[in-house]
Amino acid sequence: MNLVITMSRRFGTGASRIAEELSRRLGVPVYDRAYIEHELECESYGDETELIKKLAAQPCIILGRCASEILKDKPNVFNIYVCADKEERILRIMRKEALSFKDAKAMLEQNDRERSDYYYRHTGKVWGDVNNYHMILDTSQLGIENCADILIKYFERIEII
Repeated sequence: MNLVITMSRRFGTGASRIAEELSRRLGVPVYDRAYIEHELECESYGDETELIKKLAAQPCIILGRCASEILKDKPNVFNIYVCADKEERILRIMRKEALSFKDAKAMLEQNDRERSDYYYRHTGKVWGDVNNYHMILDTSQLGIENCADILIKYFERIEII
C-alpha cells in the first residue's frame, strides 16, 4: 500500500483525531503544520512543496498545508475534507481550550479565515471547494469516532488496503 491521505479541515472538526486513528490503524505517520515547519527549519529542503512531495513518497497522512493541491496529480493520493456545524465546532473548542463561547467563536473564525487565506494564496483556489476532494466528511453528522471506520471500510472495499 502506497496510500497518501491528505486531510483539509475546518478548525474544531476533530480531523486531527481522525488522522491519529487512521495513523494507528494503517501504521502510517501523520504530518501536520508543526512537523512540516520543524522539518523546514532543521533540514535543507527548498520549500514546503518540496518537503510535502518527499513525505508523500511513502504512505502517510498529511494534514492541511495545501497538500491536496500539491499532490493532485499523484494517483495514490486520496484527498479528504472534514467539516462540521459551526455551533458544534465552537462547543468543541470551548471544551478543549476552556474558553467562553465568544472567545471560542472568535478563535474559530480567525483560524478559518487564516486557513482560507493561506489556501487561496498558495493555490489560487477556494478552500473547501468540494471539487478539490475525493470525500467530504461531516463530523456533526457522522461523528468523529465513525469517520476513521468509514474511511477504512472504503479503502478495503476499493482494495487500496
